[in-house]
Amino acid sequence: MAIASEADVVAVRQRARLLAEKLGFERQDQTRIATAVSEIARNAYGYGGGGRAEFAIDASNGRQVFVIRVSDRGPGIADLDAIFEGRFRSQEGMGLGLVGAKRLMDRFDVSCPPGGGTVVTLGHLLPVRATPVTAAGLATIVRTLGPSPDDDPLTALREQNRELIETLEALRRREQEAQTLDRELSDTNRGVVALYAELDERAEQLKQASELKSRFLSHMSHEFRTPLNSILALSRLLLDRVDGDLTLDQEKQVGYIRRSAEGLLELVNDLLDLAKVEAGKIEIRPVRFTVTELFGGLRGALKPLQTNPGVELVFESGSDLPVLVTDEAKVTQILRNLISNALKFTETGEVAVTAGQEEVTGRVVFSVRDTGIGIASEHQERIFEEFSQIDTQIQRRVKGTGLGLSLSRNLAALLGGELSVESALGQGSVFRLSIPPRYGEAGEASGDPPTRRRVLVIDDDETFRYVFRQLIGGDPRFEVIEAADGEVGLRRACEDSPDLVLLDLQMPRLDGFAALQRLEADPRARRIPVVISTSLAVTPELAAKVRPGVPILSKRDLSRERVSSLLNDLIDNRVLP
Repeated sequence: MAIASEADVVAVRQRARLLAEKLGFERQDQTRIATAVSEIARNAYGYGGGGRAEFAIDASNGRQVFVIRVSDRGPGIADLDAIFEGRFRSQEGMGLGLVGAKRLMDRFDVSCPPGGGTVVTLGHLLPVRATPVTAAGLATIVRTLGPSPDDDPLTALREQNRELIETLEALRRREQEAQTLDRELSDTNRGVVALYAELDERAEQLKQASELKSRFLSHMSHEFRTPLNSILALSRLLLDRVDGDLTLDQEKQVGYIRRSAEGLLELVNDLLDLAKVEAGKIEIRPVRFTVTELFGGLRGALKPLQTNPGVELVFESGSDLPVLVTDEAKVTQILRNLISNALKFTETGEVAVTAGQEEVTGRVVFSVRDTGIGIASEHQERIFEEFSQIDTQIQRRVKGTGLGLSLSRNLAALLGGELSVESALGQGSVFRLSIPPRYGEAGEASGDPPTRRRVLVIDDDETFRYVFRQLIGGDPRFEVIEAADGEVGLRRACEDSPDLVLLDLQMPRLDGFAALQRLEADPRARRIPVVISTSLAVTPELAAKVRPGVPILSKRDLSRERVSSLLNDLIDNRVLP
């Protein structure tokens, strides 16, 4: 298809969406493909003086890919690296279009041939459940396409509005799924699940009215701790045989109840501590325990999850393992999540939990091996991203939030260890948690700790302050400090001299635009690098309202890689992208 006018850009977008539909993509993926193609086609027309769009199916690597190649006759792009690293923005927003399109597609490549022009190749993997495309099938699709789509802008606008409504509905469903996070963490009984559901509901209210946070947590402290302390007290009476003797099985069951309640109380205490810890640091509480004791508690806590008689849960520990001195609750939380996932995605066979010690490093390695569906190599890093899930038949039956593995990897890093996976599609998976037997011993031999850089987050939304704490808090080089509005943020910037400021734009009392102007006017703060973080759409109009050179980070595109890039540039004393 030729791209020689605005109408052609609309037509190319509509043709991309129609082809995606005929190839079996779901509505959300159709919208992603059409949007990415529209951005690149608009670049070809606006910056390249026109060009053409080609549509193809690539089956060279086994899995079929829907490929769209957009070429133009323009001068090419001088510095592609600067665009994708976020260090370049044209006034018209060309860089944003390229970066945005890349995020929407599975494959993305840009080349500038020696003869001039630019060629952008976009690709999206065909759905697993879609019927493979044959030459005959492709010919049938081409015959049914007919003439170019109607290029009426009003029709295109209606189509885009409908796609937006469907996208918002999908986001609403995802938000509802997120509310099940606390229920997944409950491994004991329905009463505990009810507590987590109440906590999730209260936390949502907290997000909407952050000024009530302290009062809310103070009130709920009694409500949470009272029933949990009652469980602990009653279980102690049973174990002390106050009302009569217990059988060995009864004693073991009461012990499991007590340990589960203690674990839950520890989680509740962590939540309540957030009101007292200004920087949001997670406190590590090392205790002495053995792997045998750890596995005993896990075996009892996870027993209610063994609903499939065709799957056996096995615990095995190596001999001569050292006594661990680390945070038992957080190790339990990581393993509980890994085992829960393994049980969900294993239909037959076993889930084996083992522990051993590496000879070279001395680290204790916990392995959770299953005979489940496995994970394709291209998805093995993606599963550790927030809200990320792989589309499978089992995944559609077992709903989840997509946060468990991301949280587990962060907890592993806090313990001085790491979480990794080995898997092959259809052959099961092995998740390995490797930690030092004694918390902090890896850092004791490294000499004096380096100076920590301070990052000031100015945002009235508690949720996004928490997100930044999670994204930055795992890096020992940085310390996160916070301010809940612009006025407090200005004072902290001047008094605490942070090395970087992450500034929200939409805040009460003093918004981000005014705060940025006052930071630049104050001699104590004007040299502090500022990065704008916003939920607003990052448009050329928005960029024009911000001082040139100040980077804008969209909250919709937050990732550990993006934030880490900003922090690394700060450490290297380079210009922020």
